[in-house]
Amino acid sequence: MKFVFTLLSAFALVGCKEEIASAPPPPMDLSQDALSFFCQMTVSEHGGPKGQVHLDGYPAPLFFAQVRDMVAYLKSPERDAEIMAVYVSDMGVAASWEKPGVSNWTDASEATFIVEANVRGGMGAAEIVPFAKMSDAQAFALRWGGRPVNLNDIPDHAAIGAVDTLLILETPS
Repeated sequence: MKFVFTLLSAFALVGCKEEIASAPPPPMDLSQDALSFFCQMTVSEHGGPKGQVHLDGYPAPLFFAQVRDMVAYLKSPERDAEIMAVYVSDMGVAASWEKPGVSNWTDASEATFIVEANVRGGMGAAEIVPFAKMSDAQAFALRWGGRPVNLNDIPDHAAIGAVDTLLILETPS
C-alpha cells in the first residue's frame, strides 16, 4: 500500500511540474522603446488600447499599437512560433484613450471586446476595444456603440476589413 501511495504522489508531483512549466509568461509593461509589430512605430506614441503576444522561444512579446492589428495577427495563419499568451489593455482602468496605460494588461482570453464601435485606434483605423469587466465594456458600448464579444468571436471584418471604407466618427476622450 505504501508503494502505491508513493507512486501516486510521484505522479502528482510530475503533473504539478508540468503545470508550472506550462504557465503562460506574464505581461510585460509597455516601455518607451516598444515597437509595433507590423509598422515598427513606437507603440506608446499612439492612443487607444494596445496588445502583446508572447511566442514560444522569444524573450520579448510582440507589441501592437492597435488591438485591431493584434487580432489580425492572431487570425493570420503565418506565425513564427506557438502563441504562449495574449494580453490587451484593460480600457476600463485606463487613464484616458490617449494614455491607455503601461501595466494595466488583462488576459485576452478572459476579456470582453467591443467591436463595431464608432471609435478609431492609435493608428487611425476602427478599433476593437478590450475590457477586463463586462460592466465597463457595456458602459463603453452605450456611449460609443458596438457590441460585446469574446476574443474567439471577433469577426474577421473587424480586424481585417479595409481601413478606408470603415465609418469612423471619433476618438474617445
